Amino acid sequence: PSQNSELKTPNPQFNSSCILSKHHYKLKVGINIPTYLPTVPFQKTKRTMINNTFKKLYLGAMLVAATTIPAQVSSRKVAGEYIAETGFYQSLTLLDEDPLVQKASKFQEISVIRSKHYGKVLMLDGVIQLTEKDADSYNEMMTHPAMFSHPKPKRVLVIGGGDGYVVSEVLKHPEVEHVDHVDLDGDVIDVCREHFHWGKAWDDHRVNLHIADGAAFVKNAPEGFYDVIIQDSSDPYTWDDETGEKIDLPSKTLYSHEHFVNIQKSLGKEGVFSFQAETFNIESDLNGIVEWRQRALEVGFRTAKYGSITISSYPTGQIGFLLCCKSNTTVPSMSVINKRFQKMDEEGDRTSYYQPKLQESVFSLPLWVERRIYSDPPTSMF
Repeated sequence: PSQNSELKTPNPQFNSSCILSKHHYKLKVGINIPTYLPTVPFQKTKRTMINNTFKKLYLGAMLVAATTIPAQVSSRKVAGEYIAETGFYQSLTLLDEDPLVQKASKFQEISVIRSKHYGKVLMLDGVIQLTEKDADSYNEMMTHPAMFSHPKPKRVLVIGGGDGYVVSEVLKHPEVEHVDHVDLDGDVIDVCREHFHWGKAWDDHRVNLHIADGAAFVKNAPEGFYDVIIQDSSDPYTWDDETGEKIDLPSKTLYSHEHFVNIQKSLGKEGVFSFQAETFNIESDLNGIVEWRQRALEVGFRTAKYGSITISSYPTGQIGFLLCCKSNTTVPSMSVINKRFQKMDEEGDRTSYYQPKLQESVFSLPLWVERRIYSDPPTSMF
């Protein structure tokens, strides 16, 4: 149907919308039962790639969702995600109430809604970004392995992560004197400042907020200025399901050779770079992990290791990060890390997911994943 037309279905059991994810850019399905299907929102935005493939996937996703929703949730609001590459679908039941926030920024639709089990849920363009229940796992692991890998992280740059959770975790380290936080959408920051308990992080005198493009900011950063850089960004590309052709997405520049060179230059000699690196359970994402790791090594990082995170509200229940170090001789020992962690805990800056044991064990991967990422040449998943 055209953008202004209305798509009706004889089955009043299903209502769906097709959106692309910040973290995965796979097909998303939002279900609200029972109603008729509304207008299909196929408009181009910064975070939405539209083509005939996605329209066909939309119709396929409706069938998947309609045939797999349990009877006990058939009258509830559900936010879900269908990944065409793997045929994987999962959903999260929401409370039957109006959103706490529903507004449009210059770049995307912003919503805060509630779930009985997951608490408040941040959604961008209808896609789950984080939940109060399990946001600790992703954000603590994006932050603390990197921070503890530096002997004294005084100056930190956070790229993306407009929800502010990573910034709040960075501030738990008493060594931190200066934090630059760069994000493109100030409206997301305003919403999260008001509706999530970690939103007070931006009020800390050490934090300097920049509403700007992350790649441009790093390009102009002073050489050797930062001790740690954490990049919580969206995907650089996706794939056309019909042709197999790679489709570049806006965040591609944050995974480019040039950007990695700029990151490496802006870090000090003991600098550490941690960035969002997708799930190993999707083949195209796994290919990306191999490619990004190699790129990090090519620009001068001495080590680049993939860490795995368990998080139930993300597709496949797993996501990861690449931890890249400019030096492999100055990383603190586990005894030092334990002492630093204990000091944080005693001062009330506690974690709920991260613990020092994970500083090493997070990099222990299933055998087939380890062979795929670290073998030379890389082996195939199948």
